[in-house]
Amino acid sequence: MNHVKAVWFQKCLTSLRFYPVSILSQTHQNIRVNIPNTNYRAGKMNKIHETVNPITNVCSIASKPSISNKKRQRVGSVIKEFGLNTSAHGFPGIARSQTIHNRVFWTVSLLIFLGVMIYFVTESIIAYFQYSTQTSVTVVVEYPQAFPAVTVCNYSPLRYDRFISPFLNYTNARNLTNTTNTTNFTMEQASYIQEFLIYKLNQNESLNDYFYSLDSMMVSCNYNNMPCTTTNFTWFISPLYGLCYTFNALLKSTGQAGLHYNGDNGGNGLLELSFYVHRKQYVPYVSNGIGMVALVHDNVQMPIVEMISMLLGPGKHHKLGYAKKTNLFLPAPYTSCNDKINLGMQAMFNQYDDTDYGYTQLPCSFACLQAYTYKKCGCGNPYRWSGRTIVLPNTDTPINIELCDIENPCYGVAATEMMSMQIIWNTYCSDCTLECTYSEFIIQSTSLSAPPPYMIDNIKQFVESSQVPLPEDWNTSYVSEIESNFISFEVAFETTRTEIYSQQPTMSPVDVISNVGGQTGLWIGISFLSLMEIAEMLYRLLRSQCHRLWTRT
Repeated sequence: MNHVKAVWFQKCLTSLRFYPVSILSQTHQNIRVNIPNTNYRAGKMNKIHETVNPITNVCSIASKPSISNKKRQRVGSVIKEFGLNTSAHGFPGIARSQTIHNRVFWTVSLLIFLGVMIYFVTESIIAYFQYSTQTSVTVVVEYPQAFPAVTVCNYSPLRYDRFISPFLNYTNARNLTNTTNTTNFTMEQASYIQEFLIYKLNQNESLNDYFYSLDSMMVSCNYNNMPCTTTNFTWFISPLYGLCYTFNALLKSTGQAGLHYNGDNGGNGLLELSFYVHRKQYVPYVSNGIGMVALVHDNVQMPIVEMISMLLGPGKHHKLGYAKKTNLFLPAPYTSCNDKINLGMQAMFNQYDDTDYGYTQLPCSFACLQAYTYKKCGCGNPYRWSGRTIVLPNTDTPINIELCDIENPCYGVAATEMMSMQIIWNTYCSDCTLECTYSEFIIQSTSLSAPPPYMIDNIKQFVESSQVPLPEDWNTSYVSEIESNFISFEVAFETTRTEIYSQQPTMSPVDVISNVGGQTGLWIGISFLSLMEIAEMLYRLLRSQCHRLWTRT
């Protein structure tokens, strides 16, 4: 027991070397160094306690740092502990450096590689927010497949026998001509045809009687070896080709259930049509050819036969083999594609009998251009007959408008301004962007001579019952007339494979995270767990500061 106390006392004396002289001067007179190795009674032990107590107090002071020093050391120790133990590279090198040169080396290295890392991480993030895309091509087998819509028109819009009398009445009433001769039609008279038709439209008079009806042209119709009739077609009026007729368009009255599929009736999707064009009834100087116009398009797509149709000549049997291609575009923010029909487009679609067409860019631009033309000129483009009802921007009320005169230059100026001034386009056509989904049909066309001799009698019978005036020499020249007027064609799919061109993001959020993780791991070895280590260090520092402020208050 005495030996243990002596050892403790010796250690205490050793610690006194670190105390100021003022403390030692207060205690040195009570210190007793010589401790006899004898047994002590209780009284003597009390005396020793009285002597040693000041020393123990001093030793207790020497062995415990101040609270303020401990708090100051805690902040530094937390940071140093993080630097030594973090999984991020560079920080341990700084924390364990024993010399200034070594610490400077690791600090500079860390800053350099940190800067390089920040650069590449920033580039990766910027690349993502550019929303770049790439196109992938996928080939799928689509069977059964909805048979496409097929639109046909006579290349010449007007029937001479129905048109000439009302036309002469119009030109004579306006002193444009002074004749009642219905057999001699001049080029000067032909120059008034568009004016006459626009006048009739502005008077809300129907032009259908002046055009070719389907039952006067269509000799036969079969789909997958089953007969079809005029009731299987819907119609619309083209300013260039007159009445046009569409087979298998999506209708409001029947919906998807009314569409024909290539597997109907156990067939392979084959539409066979034959027509007699009545070239003797073509109005002179209006058309520069003889034949039919055909367009194969999607069931929900408005046919624009004036721009993308095929011309089919008489005396031939044409085969139109199609392959389907679908384009899929990404929505915002990758593209500005649109699938919504605005009110102006809907007003235009109402001119197409019972059809349920979807959004396409060209009809949208036609509708908004007609609205701007009306705003600027007080009338509409005379070549947009389906645009006689418009809706102005920021309104929801349809307006029935008149078409401009052909000689009026205003509608041409309006079109030029629309295409050249971005502010006008943004006001009237801001939503006329690419379609998000668009299907088209790639056509391979071949032909051979027609009709064969065995069909002549049937065609002759049809022509004679069509209620269209016959040529004067019909009885002697009907064979040559049939060969000059007969057109047949078939629309058939060439393959069940559909090519799908779809946009995909060049970088997805997963790619961005992977790129950022790769760059941080490559340059300074940071991972998500390293971020948690930083969070832990910040939490400990914050807790230490909060405790310090709390203690002071």
